[in-house]
Parts: sequence; structure tokens; C-alpha cells
Amino acid sequence: MSPVLQPAGQATKQQNGKILLDVRHLKKYYPVLGGIMRRQVGSVKAVDDVSFFIHEGETLGLVGESGCGKTTTGRAILRLQQPTAGEVYFEGTDIVKLPASELKPLRRKMQIIFQDPYSSLNPLMPVGDIIGESLLAHGVKNRKEREEIVQYYLKKVGLRPEYVRRYPHEFSGGQRQRIGIARALVLRPKFVVCDEPVSALDVSVQSQVLNLLSDLQEEFGLTYLFIAHNLSVVEYISDRVGVMYLGKLVELADSHEIYQNPKHPYTQALLSAAPIPDPTVRKERIILVGDVPSPLNPPKGCRFHTRCPLAQSICREIEPPLEDKTGSGHLAACHFSEKVRPPVTAR
Repeated sequence: MSPVLQPAGQATKQQNGKILLDVRHLKKYYPVLGGIMRRQVGSVKAVDDVSFFIHEGETLGLVGESGCGKTTTGRAILRLQQPTAGEVYFEGTDIVKLPASELKPLRRKMQIIFQDPYSSLNPLMPVGDIIGESLLAHGVKNRKEREEIVQYYLKKVGLRPEYVRRYPHEFSGGQRQRIGIARALVLRPKFVVCDEPVSALDVSVQSQVLNLLSDLQEEFGLTYLFIAHNLSVVEYISDRVGVMYLGKLVELADSHEIYQNPKHPYTQALLSAAPIPDPTVRKERIILVGDVPSPLNPPKGCRFHTRCPLAQSICREIEPPLEDKTGSGHLAACHFSEKVRPPVTAR
């Protein structure tokens, strides 16, 4: 059997003490050009000074509104987009400083599952070539060996081995996403960015794919950065949760802690909007007034103060640091975190 097929040994979702990924002050700015000479007149601050770490075998969920910088963060970590500034340490190596010629070995260890299971698969290639393409790029030249490996991972994601000769249009959305998962795992990575992997799927299929991701994580010792909008999905699969707003990380804590005891008013508003699967329970809804400010010209001070019900004059002048609010690692960037309470529910 090929070494690629050898089991990695089981891993738990609990933190084992070793930090696999350490992101420090990550920034990604996109230039805005204007004038006749097309000179840079500004920058869209998609990701602006984001820091966090992920332990081996852990799942860190990343949530926030559309345009807050979640996907850009994931892509910048993988160097699919070059960060503007910051450091990304993977197994102790700052991959931001690595030249492009030295990134190829890292591609075996860091992979991504894309959001759209339709546009992410080449419609002109059979499934076997889609999944096996990366094997070929990394030195598995024997076609029979590649097909053996591809069939192995197809079975691991719940598909039949004979599907290697079929094309993407012959599969449903859930099956296509399973193909995308197999493609991400075929090189036996340690770290996978899951970029909203279930948001384009039916609700009934979402639970199947989430359970599959959990099972694969346990079997292959994977570490996930799980990006999503659905708070229920993030709560189910994540060990810790980070909340982003307008390019900034505004709260980070254990999954249970952040859902039961939020320390930022934006997190509080997001939780109040999450549906409860019980028609007899009503939740107090917190309605945010106004639109998200432009990342081209973010507001001074706390970026959330233009929509925050707790905002005072200090929020408009001084940006609150992301700091421990409980002494147990619950980080939040808010001047008045002691006033934030979980959404009230009643029958």
C-alpha cells in the first residue's frame, strides 16, 4: 500500500498543548486606484491586525457578516493571497517570509475546502483527475498508484471508487462537496481551511457533511479553521470560536463560553439572530441599526461603535484592545464588556 494511505492514528478534538498555527498581526489590504495615472488613492482593509493560534487537532470557528474578512484571512494564511503584513507560523516556520519556490512542500500540509461545490470543480475533468491532480504535482507519477489513492479517499468520504471516471455534472451538490473534501485530504495535510463548506448545501445534507468532517478529523488527526455564517453549525463543530467584524477579531473564546457568556455586543447581536429549534421558545432579538461601514474608510476608535447600543464617547476615540475579560482566556475587544449579557429567552 502507498505511504499516502497509511493511517495517521487517531487524534482528539481537544487541545493537546502543541500549537500548530500561530497567526500574528495579519493584514491584507487591497489597493484602490484612481485618477488618470491610476495611482493608489486608498486601501481596502479586508483583514487588519488579526492574531490567533490553533492547537493540533483543534477546530477554530470563524464567524461574522459577509465582507468581514473571514475568507480573506483563510486565504492569506495559506498564501493563496499574499498578506500585506504580519506573521503566520506553521509548525514554527513563518510562511509569509518564505519565497514562492519553497511553498510547494507546505502545500502537502495545508489545504482548503472551497465554499462552492459547483465552481470549485473543473467540469472538463473526471473526478479521478480532479482529486489526483495534486498527487501528480507532488511526485506520484504512476497512474495506477494515483487511482488507488483516489479510490481510497473516495471511499473515505462516502463515495464509490468507480466514480473516478465520472464528471462533476453527474453529481449532486453534496456529492460534489465530498469530492472537494477528498481532493483536500489526498495529500494527507495536517491543517485544512474549511471555507463555508456547507453553506451551499441543503440542511439535510449539511449535517451529513459536518459529521463526515468530524469523523475525518478524528481519523486523520486534522486541524481545522472552520469559516461559516451559521452559528449553529459553528457551535456544533468548533472547539473555540472567533468573531470578526470589519477586518478585526472582536471576540475569541471556547465555543460553550462564547455562546453562553458573550463579552462583545456584536457577538450578542449575532447570537440573538440565531434561530432556536423550539417553537415554544422566544428569544429577545437585538436589531443593529445602520449598515456596516466601508473597509476603505473604517471609523475611528471601535469599529463597531456606529451600530453599537452600548457605545459612548470613549468608543469613538479609542480602539479597545483584544484582551482577556474573565481570566480564563475569553478575549474581547470592548470597553464595556461587563454590560454584555446573553440574549434573553422565554417560553
